[in-house]
Amino acid sequence: MAKAGHAWSRAAAQQSEEEEGEDPVDAMIARTGCLEQHRQLQECMAERQDWRHCQAQVRAFGACMARRQHRER
Repeated sequence: MAKAGHAWSRAAAQQSEEEEGEDPVDAMIARTGCLEQHRQLQECMAERQDWRHCQAQVRAFGACMARRQHRER
C-alpha cells in the first residue's frame, strides 16, 4: 500500500507530466487541426462515462478528421 506523499501524489504526477512533455496522442491530434473537437469529446466522455451520450462530439471529431483526410488526398 502506498504511503501519503508516495510517487502517486498530485505533486509527483504533475512533475512527471512536466518532465515527459506533451502527450504524444495530443501532439498527433493537434497536427490534424482537430484537437478542440477531440478535447470536447474527451470532456463529454469524462462527464457522461458513455459514448452514446456524446454523439454530437463523436460526429464533430469524425467530421474534422474526415476533412483532414480529404485535404491530404
